[in-house]
Amino acid sequence: MDLNILKQAVMDSRDGITISELRDGSNPLIFVNPAFERMTGFAFEDITNVDCRYLQREYRDQAGIPIIRAAIAAGEYCLVTLRNYRRDGSMFWNELSLSPIFGRDGTPTNYIGIQKDVTSRIVAEQQLLGKNRSLEDIAENMA
Repeated sequence: MDLNILKQAVMDSRDGITISELRDGSNPLIFVNPAFERMTGFAFEDITNVDCRYLQREYRDQAGIPIIRAAIAAGEYCLVTLRNYRRDGSMFWNELSLSPIFGRDGTPTNYIGIQKDVTSRIVAEQQLLGKNRSLEDIAENMA
């Protein structure tokens, strides 16, 4: 495969792409593509060698976080949706796909993350749930 095509695909992707390195209990970023910078508002220079937990701010009790930890501990893939925050403080919903990259000895050395801003989908789902609850309340009151 032509490495220039691969590089162009990563750099031109509309989804955020990150690569992190497994280091003594942390997972600092060593690469982010321009889409990740646009999505989060953070420049690569600001976040190099920093674990991307900063995107969650103080909201570290999200259901997806233990799934991420377990996947990294087991050297496995995971897919979660997290409430993340941009540099300007605005919230967005991030569908994060994490996949291990294995070294020659078969142990994970890095993780590739693919981030999608799924805020519009989550908001629509929440609105639909709210409408369904309202319809159920109306039906119960009519019975």
